[in-house]
Amino acid sequence: MFFSIGFALGINGILIPVLKKITPEGQGYLIVAATFIPFLIFGYPASILIKKIGYKKTMAFSFFLFALAFVLFIPSAKIESFMLFLIASFVSGTANAFLQASVNPYTTILGPIESAAKRISIMGICNKLAWPIPALFLVWIIGKEVDKIAIADLNTPFYILIAVFLFLGILSFFAPLPEVKAQGEEETVDTTQIRDNGKNSVFDFPYLLLGVLALFFYVGVETVALSSLIDFAKSLSIENAEIYAWISPIGMVIGYISGVILIPKYISQSTALKICSLIAIIGSILVCITPTDIFFSFFGLQLNLTVSLIILIAIGCSLMWPAIWPLAMDGLGNFTKTGASLLTMAIAGGAVIPYVFGWLKDSYGMQNAYWICLPCFLFILYYGMAGHKIGKNKL
Repeated sequence: MFFSIGFALGINGILIPVLKKITPEGQGYLIVAATFIPFLIFGYPASILIKKIGYKKTMAFSFFLFALAFVLFIPSAKIESFMLFLIASFVSGTANAFLQASVNPYTTILGPIESAAKRISIMGICNKLAWPIPALFLVWIIGKEVDKIAIADLNTPFYILIAVFLFLGILSFFAPLPEVKAQGEEETVDTTQIRDNGKNSVFDFPYLLLGVLALFFYVGVETVALSSLIDFAKSLSIENAEIYAWISPIGMVIGYISGVILIPKYISQSTALKICSLIAIIGSILVCITPTDIFFSFFGLQLNLTVSLIILIAIGCSLMWPAIWPLAMDGLGNFTKTGASLLTMAIAGGAVIPYVFGWLKDSYGMQNAYWICLPCFLFILYYGMAGHKIGKNKL
């Protein structure tokens, strides 16, 4: 299922930039807003829906919403309507919000909390391995290279994508996935007991709130690492800049595989988060201070060292998402679903941090813009060292 999700979202990542050609000049920020605002709006409603119909049916609902979004993308491409494109992007973002709010907590509490990062890493491997396939798939379906796809070529891929999401929705609905609950989570809540324990709301868990902030920073810097590579290479006038697009996915998969092997047998989730934060901090500093005119040979390719060092940021990012989720959700009990909704809302960091990165790039240059990663990773390191413990000793 997660391989299929990666495949479908990978196609989404290729086709949506093609549709951006109908975007009026200076209004590109509206696309980012339409994609990420749903995480803020529907993060909490997603938790309410999960409480009513469960994780499995919420996953199915999200896939059906994705299908609806691409039904709307078809006329937006045909008549080149920017407003309809924004509406379709908003529906797609809403679907993603419900999907993230259900898949991640479900994977976290499906087994022992200590090994949740391992399960999420396996999910990440399946997801990332599927991402390169859509490019080959589209070349086969359309008969053109990805960078030559025009708006007029989108109808067939969109119909296929609608079918894929409908299939995923049906698969999720009928799949023999058990409905699970977090430890201490019951159908009925004894409010007197909750008050006696000093936990009246989800905001009484400091480690959760710090986890939301850590996830906000993580999603932002990971978005920068995944999306800026080609632009960075082009800014240095490097030929064949597209080959650098593989650096971040390779780094992420290396980290995921390490997590599957090491967690929890050899290292804990908090230790993994600390190690990854340190790797990302070192990578960020090296990217910012390494001269940009150094090249090295790798399997016959001449690669720029500064751009290639972003692989350290990618490796560091790999286990942050798998580690932050269980550390932030541990011990929430009856507040598990609401806590997951707050973590889902933190995905809005994917809009804020890249915006700051873009401002720094315009003001101080592309290489110096990567300094934005440093304070973000320092906070994530703090969360791995101490932040995830604050308030837990009172549970």
